[in-house]
Amino acid sequence: MTKQVAVFDYGSGNVRSAVNALKRVGVEVNLTSDFSTCLEADGLVVPGVGAFAAVMKDLHARRGDTIIDRRLAGGRAVLGICVGMQILFERGLEHGEDTAGMGEWPGTVEKLPAPILPHMGWSKIQVGQGSQLFSGITDERFYFVHSYGVTA
Repeated sequence: MTKQVAVFDYGSGNVRSAVNALKRVGVEVNLTSDFSTCLEADGLVVPGVGAFAAVMKDLHARRGDTIIDRRLAGGRAVLGICVGMQILFERGLEHGEDTAGMGEWPGTVEKLPAPILPHMGWSKIQVGQGSQLFSGITDERFYFVHSYGVTA
């Protein structure tokens, strides 16, 4: 049976690239902001491009915070891409604005202390012990384009 994934269309971001990538791997995709569709799909993708505060405002306007919270509370799949992942943390500090995030995970999203931003290129990651997401993945490189990261 084909999995049905909703790509949450809340006015921000890279929705078309997310939809196209999912279609390419054979997933049935619905680009939508419909509350029930987003709750009932097998998976929910929350894309995002832009500033943390603006994304949170758009998310609240479409009840996305409630959708994401209910899905996570029920153990249902949610994939955040870029700022769509960052808003899941407690807060974001961007462009001088301190904005409350969804608080699903502890931490603050803030500018990376790096000499060159955005950080672009292939880098190795350090996987925490017992990580389910990276289980079986060792010594791999991932491509990054980012200027912000999560601090404790």
